[in-house]
Amino acid sequence: MARDARQAPPPAPGSVAATRADYASSRPQADGAWIAAVQEGSPAWEAGLEPGMRVDGVGGRPLRDVIDWRWEADGQVADLVVSVPGEKGTFACTLEREPGQDWGLTFTDVLFDGIRTCVNACQFCFMRMLPEDARSSLMLRDDDYRLSFLQGNFVTLTNVTDEDLERIIRCRLEPMNVSIHAITPAVRRSLIGPHAQRGIDVLEQLCEAGLEVHGQIVLCAGINDGDELARTLDWVEARPAISSLAIVPMGYTRYSTRFSSSFSEDVEASRRVVELLAPYQRRARETRGITRFQLSDEFYLDARMDVPPAETYDGYPQYYDGIGMLRSFLDESEELCRLRGDDLAFVTQRLRSRGLRALIVCGEAALGVNSRLVELWDAVCGGDCLVGVQAIRNDYYGGDVNVTGLIVSKDLLSQLAEDLSGTLVVIPQIMFNFDDVTLDGDDKGHIMDELARRGALALACDTTPVALLDALAGALGLA
Repeated sequence: MARDARQAPPPAPGSVAATRADYASSRPQADGAWIAAVQEGSPAWEAGLEPGMRVDGVGGRPLRDVIDWRWEADGQVADLVVSVPGEKGTFACTLEREPGQDWGLTFTDVLFDGIRTCVNACQFCFMRMLPEDARSSLMLRDDDYRLSFLQGNFVTLTNVTDEDLERIIRCRLEPMNVSIHAITPAVRRSLIGPHAQRGIDVLEQLCEAGLEVHGQIVLCAGINDGDELARTLDWVEARPAISSLAIVPMGYTRYSTRFSSSFSEDVEASRRVVELLAPYQRRARETRGITRFQLSDEFYLDARMDVPPAETYDGYPQYYDGIGMLRSFLDESEELCRLRGDDLAFVTQRLRSRGLRALIVCGEAALGVNSRLVELWDAVCGGDCLVGVQAIRNDYYGGDVNVTGLIVSKDLLSQLAEDLSGTLVVIPQIMFNFDDVTLDGDDKGHIMDELARRGALALACDTTPVALLDALAGALGLA
């Protein structure tokens, strides 16, 4: 897997939003609409609702997920049925609010009835390439259309029922993020399994209903590339509801029993993919004013080609699928050095006055762009900016896994120097999940303690240029 998937949010003018890794939490799945927090002074607070209570229904209707909550509690008054743990029965509760006011409730999860799991047997499934000792939560193969709408997850639609489909269309749950992979039935069955056709049938109905779709193809050499890729592109081109299509290469680990290579080892194969996409991109720009057909960053890296300019990415609708991350990082680096040169110089001066050097940790896929940031920083400072970069090789997964978000504790601690005295180590927040746990089960606190034992100052932050600068400034007392 050669892309820095979910490394950071798409750049917004003047701001960078925070992000966290979204792989499996170690918390149990929700079994109801449990209240996590109540905002003081809100309608929920005024009605006496408290964390730990459970909302069982709104307006006489049960709640399956936060979509139901938003739909049923859309007015100025909401009649709730609420349960209190440890007490028998339920009580009725009426909330009232002013126009535009929030109810003031936060739930422990967005799904109240558990996650919909995958019914497929995809050849390229990353979950099938994990080590045997991986924790069980990482083996959960979600394929839930609600998380596609709520969080941007890609789904195959193969487990969508007729009732689900009616709900998606009636509630206009768009955009939907859909994994297409291939269009020829035999190829789809080979790639996905016996339920493959259901996904296309549902997708066709979403397109006919006019719902916006962001599509994805995981490209496997010799399976769905070449002529089959062209057939799939033709099919998508004829369906305007699919507003963007991401093509990403299959990634594999050393535990894979089926794959031992991908596009990362084949320059010419990567170039053929780039060339095949070119006429589709050109036609889309001519007819719709957008590129629409988007290649992931690693195709350009593997083909030894420059990544396209920012306007090619149509505002980065598929950023979290590794589409345009390198371009946005490079452009943000140049803008940072142009607009905030004084801040860069101040950080360098403070590092020098405290006898420190900063070390940015990243995956091998991000080494080039982080090195470019340091190069530009050096130019601003007129010499050594006292900032370096270390890429962590992913021995835990092996294969072609080289992204920042999949760095694990074992690799990080084994490859960083034993003596880190005088070093301010910046580790990527994206390597931790929502519970601040790494993929190999270590927690952030232990990692920070170990780095401190080696003499380092350490911090974790998002890995965009602006976030890196702000985090360093804060750690050095400049913010």
